[in-house]
Amino acid sequence: MSNSVEIQIGNLLNERGLKLVLAESCTGGLLGSRITDVPGSSEYFLGSVVAYAYETKAALLGVSWDTLNTKGAVSHETVLEMARGVRESMKADISVSVSGIAGPGGGTAEKPVGTTWIGLVAADKELAQVFHFSGDRKENKAFAADAALKLLLDYLQGNLIDADNRPS
Repeated sequence: MSNSVEIQIGNLLNERGLKLVLAESCTGGLLGSRITDVPGSSEYFLGSVVAYAYETKAALLGVSWDTLNTKGAVSHETVLEMARGVRESMKADISVSVSGIAGPGGGTAEKPVGTTWIGLVAADKELAQVFHFSGDRKENKAFAADAALKLLLDYLQGNLIDADNRPS
């Protein structure tokens, strides 16, 4: 873990005095676990909300029922609302959200198993990216956590071109 993504993220957040929060669905807390594997992460990590059910996404993160009912939990709109909600409620600088279909069931023709949306919201940027993983449930969760960490690191390093994937 000497120069892991988690450590690089922690160093950048610390250097800038920024606070991070997370809103997780399909990863079930794995992303928060990865962030808190780094000693001293309490300096920059405020916490996370694991919001698996629609009810929890609405009640704790402020995701609108209209969004959930029309776009679904695994969507561009939902991950941005999740990220906005957790960032606002915890008064953080940056939030990352994850919602996907880990499998083995739950997929559809439009959103097959492995479809995962990751959102990031900060004062200067809001974006969401879609990923399509092809592992089993445990692998898809790990792939999602990896992708979320990479997206956050890219943002902190200024390496995001306009990476927002809008639904067509």
